[in-house]
Amino acid sequence: QVQLAESGGGLVQAGGSLRLSCAASGRTFSTYAVGWFRRAPGKERETVAVISSSGRTYYVDSVKGRFTISRDNAKNTVYLQMNSLKPEDTAVYSCGAVRDFSIVWSEYIYWGQGTQVTVSS
Repeated sequence: QVQLAESGGGLVQAGGSLRLSCAASGRTFSTYAVGWFRRAPGKERETVAVISSSGRTYYVDSVKGRFTISRDNAKNTVYLQMNSLKPEDTAVYSCGAVRDFSIVWSEYIYWGQGTQVTVSS
C-alpha cells in the first residue's frame, strides 16, 4: 500500500515558480512510477508529468521546458518544479502512483488529495 500527500501549492504571479512535493509512505515506493496531474475548473484531468522508477520522464507539451519532475527515493518524495508559470496552469494538482510507467491517469491506483495552484495575471 502507498499513501500520497501533496504540498507546495499556493498563489503566485505569472512568471513565478512553485515546487510541489508528493510525499509517500510505503517501503516499495521507489518501484512505482509517479505522475503529476491537474484539473482546471470545467476541464478534464490532464497528465502533466510522469517519472518512472528508473528516472524516465514524460511531460505534456504545454509544460515542456518549464516544469521538471524528479524523485528522491531516500526521502520517498517526488517533486514537480514549476517555473515560468502561466494563468492557464491554474488547477488542482494531484500526484498518483502506479506499478508500470503510464501517462494515462485512469491507470493510476494510488492518489493524493490534491493541492491548489493559482497563477494570477
